[in-house]
Amino acid sequence: MADDDLTDVLTAVGPRLRALRRAQGSTLTQIAEATGISLSTLSRLESGQRRPTLELLLPLAKAYAVPLDELVGAPATGDPRIHPRPFTRHGQTFVPLTRYLGGLNAYKQILPARKPPRTAGTAKTSDTGKTGRTAKTDKSTETTADTRPAQSVHEGYEWIYVLSGRLRLALGEHDLVLGPGEAAEFDTRTPHGFANAGDRPVEFLSLFGPQGERMHVRARPAKAVSPRPEATGGRAGRRGRGEAGTERRS
Repeated sequence: MADDDLTDVLTAVGPRLRALRRAQGSTLTQIAEATGISLSTLSRLESGQRRPTLELLLPLAKAYAVPLDELVGAPATGDPRIHPRPFTRHGQTFVPLTRYLGGLNAYKQILPARKPPRTAGTAKTSDTGKTGRTAKTDKSTETTADTRPAQSVHEGYEWIYVLSGRLRLALGEHDLVLGPGEAAEFDTRTPHGFANAGDRPVEFLSLFGPQGERMHVRARPAKAVSPRPEATGGRAGRRGRGEAGTERRS
């Protein structure tokens, strides 16, 4: 490989590292703890101020659950097929659908079925013996059904399309439930998070990148209700932060 080609390959590593970290919702601190690489070194790697070495890239590839050749952008083999390597983060399964990091990234995400809430149990009484006294044991109510998803913030835009199940999208103060065939797009600088809104696993496609189209239907502030498209005359409108676009695809 010529020196110029090698320089180009190494220069592209930083943006790939940053794109993968942001796509997974990880912070530099979390990656530093997972790899043992200092915060300053990670920051310099992503900004291109530090030349990547094998010693640094190996633990990063392990932390991001990707092969080393994806981090360095190995030359294409001519085979257009993608061989996904699923990984799990925060209880979600991610299936990468793009070959290399950086630019627009596509994932299939799978959220497991929501755990059924525990119902409040009636007080139990038990005989303690000769004293004739009874001991009461109370079962507390525990449920995750109404727990709002944890939200994160990062640069870029994200587009999602639900394949099956019911997906809960917490976007800023909005709270939406998307069903199969429904899509949403939003500025990821707005606090956002996902959760399963049903009793079966939910599968959805996610496209994330620094650029993105903005859909023409405004999200309504509502509590766990499905968004309904409204007439727009076919024009795409611009929106500020905190607004999501949704649409249904047949």
